[in-house]
Amino acid sequence: MFLVYKPEGSAEPQRWRYNPRKLMSAERENIERLTGRNWTQFTKEVVEGSSVCRRALLFTFLKRDHTGTGGPRFDDVDFAWDELSLEYSKGELRKIREAAEEGATAEQRPMILARLDEQIAEAQEDPEDEGKAQLPVAE
Repeated sequence: MFLVYKPEGSAEPQRWRYNPRKLMSAERENIERLTGRNWTQFTKEVVEGSSVCRRALLFTFLKRDHTGTGGPRFDDVDFAWDELSLEYSKGELRKIREAAEEGATAEQRPMILARLDEQIAEAQEDPEDEGKAQLPVAE
């Protein structure tokens, strides 16, 4: 999964690979302090669209990009809703599609699979997904 940030007026979006299993403990602990949620709650709420959780995640990645310069303060991280998104990788979408093939009702299946096929065609490959894509929710 990717966190994609495209502030108004920017030519190219910033894109970070988001795998909750790969964030360092200090980053996870800081996110828990900032959001008031434990790690499992946070990972679930990021995907569900929690604004505070997505803000904390954006802050974490911006801070990584500015190591040594202090980086932004959490209070300074502000974004319009359409400037920040989560995008599944091709591998993750393929896993979702497999689950939909088995779990969707016969009536819903064609529509769901067609939409997922469109998303797969547009999605970014993530070489780290190769053969082992997991949905980004901590266990």
